[in-house]
Formats: sequence, C-alpha cells, structure tokens
Amino acid sequence: QVQLVESGGGLVQAGGSLRLSCAVSGRTFSTYLMGWFRQAPGKDREFVARISRSGVTTYYSDSVQGRFTISRDNAKNTVYLQMNSLKPEDTATYYCAAGSRYGSSTIEVDYWGQGTQVTVSS
Repeated sequence: QVQLVESGGGLVQAGGSLRLSCAVSGRTFSTYLMGWFRQAPGKDREFVARISRSGVTTYYSDSVQGRFTISRDNAKNTVYLQMNSLKPEDTATYYCAAGSRYGSSTIEVDYWGQGTQVTVSS
C-alpha cells in the first residue's frame, strides 16, 4: 500500500513562511498526480494545489494563488508545498494526497496522508 507522511507544519507569524514536505512510499511515485488539501476546524476539507506527474503543470486554489508553490522531486519520492505570506486564514491541518486521475480543479484522491498542523498567528 502507498503511504504518505507529511512534515514541516508548525506555528508561524502572519507574513511568514513554511515549507511542507510529503514523503511517499513505493516505487511508483512518478505515476501519481499529487495534491495538497487543508481543513480548518468546523470547515470542509478544501483543495489547495495539485501537480502533474512530471511536475511541469501546477494548479492552485484562488485563495493561495501567488503565495503558495507546489513542487515535486520524483527521485526522492517527495512533494512540497512552499507557503509564503501566510495569513491567519491559512490556519488548518494540511493533507498530502495522491491520485491517478484529474478531477475538476482538483485530483481524484486514492491515498491520503495523516496531516500536519499549520497555525498562523496575527
């Protein structure tokens, strides 16, 4: 089974930056579309960013466009989310996800990570 493990979350001041990492097990990492989602208490899980198998194509939600960058290193079986200019509204649990198909403005998720907490103070 494919396993995803996130790291890099923490507490940061508004305007600061964090870099999340997601390590993926197995030999087939490059065959998966990868994405990041987030969920705040009392809210639905929402799409944040996705990246193609090659890493060439990316797509972001409007709320993070211009501030967040998704990337991947297929040699290391790792996907990243660089988060800059963080706002208190970005506070959430962030989840890494892997899928085999594109969804509408997202990916169809086959595997989820356990999540990592990001807290942005004002």
